[in-house]
Order: sequence, then C-alpha cells, then structure tokens
Amino acid sequence: MSKQIEFFFDVGSPASYLAFTQLPALAERNGAQIVWKPMLLGGVFHATGNSSPATVPAKGEYIRMDFKRFADHYGVPYQHNSHFPINTMQLMRGAVALLDTPQFMPYLRAIFSGMWIEGLDMARPEVVAEVLFRAGFDPQQILQQCSDPLVKDKLKAITTEAVERGVFGAPTLFVGGQMFFGQDRLDWVERTLQQA
Repeated sequence: MSKQIEFFFDVGSPASYLAFTQLPALAERNGAQIVWKPMLLGGVFHATGNSSPATVPAKGEYIRMDFKRFADHYGVPYQHNSHFPINTMQLMRGAVALLDTPQFMPYLRAIFSGMWIEGLDMARPEVVAEVLFRAGFDPQQILQQCSDPLVKDKLKAITTEAVERGVFGAPTLFVGGQMFFGQDRLDWVERTLQQA
C-alpha cells in the first residue's frame, strides 16, 4: 500500500480513543496503511506551551459532552474518566515496546478500554496490571519492557518528531504532507486519501 495515515496519539486522550475506534475501517476502505506513532502528550504540551482543554472548566465540560456525541455517532462505548488527566508515560512506553509486534493492537484495545470504557484509574500500576492480565498479557513482562532504555528513547524520539512536525495535541494525523488535528477531522483525512 502506498497510501499512509500517520497517527500520533496518546492513550490518555479521549479524542485519540475515538479516532482509534474509526481508523482501521477508514484505512481499509481507502487502501491505506496506518503508521502508528505513540507519543507522550505531556511532552508535546510542555514543548509547545499547549495544555489540556480540561484546564479551562467550561471548555472541559463542553468537550466531555462533545466526545459523548461522537461516541454515540460512531456507535462505540465511551465514558468520561473521572481520574482524567492521567500520567500516561508507562502506558505509552508499553505501546512503544509492542509497536512492531502482533500484541500491539490487543494492548491498545485493552488500555483504551480500561481508560475510556471502564473509566479506571490507569495511573495505578496495580490497576494497569489487572487490565493487562485480563487481556492475556504478562504484566510483569510488559513492565520490564517499559524499563528498557531503547523503549524510553524511542518514545522520546517519536515525541520529538511530533513536535518538530508541528504537532501540538492528540490525535494528530498526517496524510502525505497534510496535517489534521483531532478525531473530528477524520472526514478530511478520508477525503485526502481518496484524492491521493
């Protein structure tokens, strides 16, 4: 496949979750390959001076409602996580560790589910361990992989790449040279793929 969708995301972003639920079918419809780019949203915020919309109470309340609207539109389960925002460094290291393995998608499904369907406190290692165990993973093995310096460096490198390419939030998608921010831009992503 020559068409590619680069998907910069963080599991702590509800918009990333919503995009995740739609992207595989979108890519298949358009004969495109998804290039997964797990990044650390906190690092992007720090580098760009941006912050979570939740830091503005009225905006935070609105986007919670808007995300529920989109979830209903997509026909996917979603609930606001009362523990949000959550430090996702370990979770994103796990994503990087499994990036080029068959376990990557099951890992993402499990983590996104724990975060945005079950509403669990995914900052607590014991909660994450239970989520991973239920999904068939060895939590201790994942934790060891998260401590690998190569994994840590790769997460930093992808986050740096994101910032250098103009990313300021999650999710951010690229099709060719065009950047699209937010899960509510998937129609534009699809249109661009169809025109490629």
